[in-house]
Amino acid sequence: MTERSNPWLAATWMMGAVASFSTMAVAGREVAVELNTFELMFYRSIIGFVLIVALCALSKRGLAQVRSAQRANHWWRNVFHFTGQNLWFYAVTVIPLSQLVALEFMNPIFVAILAPIFLAERFTQKRVIAAAMGFAGVLVVARPGLTPVEIGHVAALGAAFAFALNTLFTKHISRTDTVLCVLFWMTLSQSVFGLVLALPGGIPWPSPQGWIWVGVVGLCGITAHLALTSALSLAPAMVVAPMEFARLPVITLLGLWLYSETLDPIILAGAAIIIAGNLINILGERQRQIAQS
Repeated sequence: MTERSNPWLAATWMMGAVASFSTMAVAGREVAVELNTFELMFYRSIIGFVLIVALCALSKRGLAQVRSAQRANHWWRNVFHFTGQNLWFYAVTVIPLSQLVALEFMNPIFVAILAPIFLAERFTQKRVIAAAMGFAGVLVVARPGLTPVEIGHVAALGAAFAFALNTLFTKHISRTDTVLCVLFWMTLSQSVFGLVLALPGGIPWPSPQGWIWVGVVGLCGITAHLALTSALSLAPAMVVAPMEFARLPVITLLGLWLYSETLDPIILAGAAIIIAGNLINILGERQRQIAQS
């Protein structure tokens, strides 16, 4: 760990990220009766853009920090993030929240699989084991052949894959650009994407209650990213990453409380296998960093 490492403060930030992601899932499901995913992403991104511009203006570097020499990488990052976020919001409405989060935990494993291709990293034995365990966990959660594999399961896995590609591009961009710069281009480009895709069918004006949920989605989308980034600035990724697994029990309890979703031990078992695969990959990464130091 570095001198700045503060795992307890990082854990506090991560609990904020978990709360934001969980709240956004509930808000996304509630507003789905009024808006489709493109419309929701348009409103969410507009709200986020206004907040980010305000934060940039108030920061020491001001709006000058939004200049970037990596515009192509920003473009691809936001294409994948926009795709993943739409798939995620769709999955929120059609499968239990616990299944969504369990399948979403494939994101770090997809990163481990794709990193050798995009970042020229070595495909280690632990990454192979992590990938195999992740695949096994997905089979346990979805149970193909025993229960129908729904489009929501495919959407959740697609979201995890798109978020993994987003992570890889973010690693490139974060070498030169600030967090606010990344969020500025994210909210700006995704406002345009959402407008273009939603406009042909007409963009409905949400009801007063719908606006509340849209506002919650927009606010939580920004606070979740800021909390996660702050946590990563206070402790190594290998310390922070396992904290995100707290989302599973939180979202499972929310599903039980708000939507009377059943507590399925098989889903929890599958999630445990996927989480174990992630932990093996994290430990392997730690050993690799120690060996290189």
